[in-house]
Amino acid sequence: MTPSNHNHSHNHNNTEQPRGRVTLASIINGWWNRLFAAVFGGRWDDQPWLYESGRSGRDYLLNTLGSIAWGTLFPLLTIVATQLSGAERAGHFTMAFTTATLLLYVGNYGVKTYQVSDLEETESFSSYRTQRLMTCLLMLAIGFLYCLVRGYSKEMWLISAGAYGFRAVDALADTYEARLQQQDKLYLAGISQAVRSVLGITAFSLLLLVTKSLVTASIGMAVAALASFFLLTAPLTRLETPRPRPGSAIEVREIFTDCFPTFLALFLFALIESIPKYAMEGVLPYRSQVFFSAIYFPAQAMLMVVGFIYRPQLVRLATIWGDERKRLRFDLIVVAMIAVCVLVTGVGLAFAHWLAVPMNTLLYGTSFEPYRNAQYLMVIAGGLSAAIDFLYQIITVLRQQATATRIYLGATVFVTGASIILVRLYGFDGAVWSYLGVMGTLFFALGIHYIFIRTQAA
Repeated sequence: MTPSNHNHSHNHNNTEQPRGRVTLASIINGWWNRLFAAVFGGRWDDQPWLYESGRSGRDYLLNTLGSIAWGTLFPLLTIVATQLSGAERAGHFTMAFTTATLLLYVGNYGVKTYQVSDLEETESFSSYRTQRLMTCLLMLAIGFLYCLVRGYSKEMWLISAGAYGFRAVDALADTYEARLQQQDKLYLAGISQAVRSVLGITAFSLLLLVTKSLVTASIGMAVAALASFFLLTAPLTRLETPRPRPGSAIEVREIFTDCFPTFLALFLFALIESIPKYAMEGVLPYRSQVFFSAIYFPAQAMLMVVGFIYRPQLVRLATIWGDERKRLRFDLIVVAMIAVCVLVTGVGLAFAHWLAVPMNTLLYGTSFEPYRNAQYLMVIAGGLSAAIDFLYQIITVLRQQATATRIYLGATVFVTGASIILVRLYGFDGAVWSYLGVMGTLFFALGIHYIFIRTQAA
């Protein structure tokens, strides 16, 4: 049954919430009453849809809030861990969460855009859910093997287990939130993402403050995420979207096959960004992980800012490219976005010069003055990273992403070798230089690739 047909069902007509004074307490109480009626009364399919679709303004606002909450989670966790546990012990958590975030790409498998754009529901949500459960189990198994190979202590094992568990719930919830977006209720997905992120940081902070144990805080963070999934994300999706048809093994296989190229590109780029950190592990003190992450976060913010500018325009760019008379206009837009990346980098450098060092010193409780030059280099790398992300999306619009993935493979080999050598020779600065070097190389390679594609299409 298609979504449009389902909207005419008498059980699921969209209805307005009751008028009157609406407070956070009334919203929460109303949700609990609705959830209990569905669970204990066995009336899942009799529940009317309460939340409207097609609210673009609300979609943009709440999805942006959800994205900000998710994007600031790691920086906030690092700050709290450093303030309450010290830089060296916080470095253990930062390393575990870095690996967990890399494993998240395995769990997500690059499926979200594919699922959201499957408006005809060629693959059932049941199949997407089965595929995601499989990749979540895979990411946890890989994480277990990584801890085994690294020979981690019991404490590091448990810290890693909490971080991996949190990110596994993140990956599982992502497919439910994609279902909400597919049904034109993106703002509900944003609420789900925001609640999970806020509960995670709250549970981690309170438990670390009370118990002084990173193990307890990390596991508590995972438990909080799991609770938000079962109490909000999963039931919200069940109550506010059409009941899916049964899935099939063939559909699951198709999802794995069709999404593999996107998964490989996304995973490789995340791996490229993480390799300098892995090169430092075992060579430099764990406190170095905190400093590296802290100076990296402004670069990550630049990537998010540039993404907010161009991602809503991707469909429009595809339309422009489809009209051969507008190809020059397409090129001008690409050049303009690269100029935006340069501008954002300039703003980032000004921020790094005037505010970043004293702000980080205050937030992390330790001096960042020795890392001032490294901060400048990281900001430049962040600008290049934002431009790389944009160029990859443009190359995807041109349907040439398979070739770009081969460039990522080459960059992975380059950054691995460079990081190992430079970290051993120059320590922390070597890790920063290797990251900047690979970002510069990737930007140059993708730029040449785009020019080649345009020359061939001319």
